[in-house]
Amino acid sequence: MSEKRDWQDATSAPENVTVWTKIDDADGERNVQTLKRQGSLWWYPDMTMYVYYHPTHWAPV
Repeated sequence: MSEKRDWQDATSAPENVTVWTKIDDADGERNVQTLKRQGSLWWYPDMTMYVYYHPTHWAPV
């Protein structure tokens, strides 16, 4: 589904930096988009709204 990226566990994502994110679990890969982590919340890069899920993986933009 997504192009080749250096995916890492979401718990290691830097804070306040826009990164690629995704959910990749038993149900497959989905929700691939750029987000920014601030604390335990994941925000759209423009900080207008946070998402109601936690990504499982992140990769540099």
